[in-house]
Amino acid sequence: MEPARSLELRTLRYFVAVAEELHFGRAATRLHMSQPPLSRAIRQLETELGAALFDRSSAGVTLTAVGTLLLDEARPLLDRADRVRERVTEAAGAATLTVGILGDSADPGVTRLAAAYRRQHPHVEVRIRETDLTDPTCGLRAGRADIALTRGPFDETGLTVRELRADPVGTLLRADDPLAGRDSLKPADLADRRWFRFPEGTDPLWQAYWNGGERREGPVVRAVQECRQAVLWNGTVGMTLLGHDPGAGLTVVPLTGMEPSRAVVAWKQGDTDPLIRSFVRIAIDAYRDYRD
Repeated sequence: MEPARSLELRTLRYFVAVAEELHFGRAATRLHMSQPPLSRAIRQLETELGAALFDRSSAGVTLTAVGTLLLDEARPLLDRADRVRERVTEAAGAATLTVGILGDSADPGVTRLAAAYRRQHPHVEVRIRETDLTDPTCGLRAGRADIALTRGPFDETGLTVRELRADPVGTLLRADDPLAGRDSLKPADLADRRWFRFPEGTDPLWQAYWNGGERREGPVVRAVQECRQAVLWNGTVGMTLLGHDPGAGLTVVPLTGMEPSRAVVAWKQGDTDPLIRSFVRIAIDAYRDYRD
């Protein structure tokens, strides 16, 4: 038996997904495939290696000692294979990558990511497409961006989405608002207030989240600055990131009872462009470093 000849990169990617998720269903979702062929591929790999890679029981899935060893070997091998593809792609011509950003390019995570990506891909031309708040996918579905740095939640149909960071949210208020001095607020405290809201046709999941889970009345906005001006001029309220500087005349009060806002990276499902794969890997590292 010569198992090394049977170790294909695709099979190793299957194995790593299961090893990291420790759940065949989640791994299949991550790989955009159904569970039965994934299970068969892992069984075949175990047969070729002559050893069990996972202990399967009613309590769940765990790695065996052999599985742990293979995971340690497979990760750098797959990283190396990805980098080879990236270098070949760059050498083949003028490589470009269009990144959609949701009006939040001042995020320190974006700054770290830009520096890290530039170091690893100095010959790739990165084109930035900043979008307003009406399209949380930043033009991915319309083909105007290859990958997006954005925020959830939104309809993820046809997209792959990875969370980079979760940020607490607050209520954006005028500094002289009667509620501005509170230590915290709940959505119920703002039930009778006018909120800034997005135009009709905006992704319903996105709209609902930024409206505190309720239908609201108030001025329609499309950009971050329009949100701030609506509050400043009209005393409107709304949600924003707790850590953002609201600007002169405005304040942010922590909003309890709301899930944090997820900073995510998103791209079209099934897109295997090595520059996109590298971007995702570097983004996860850059945001992890910033978070830690």
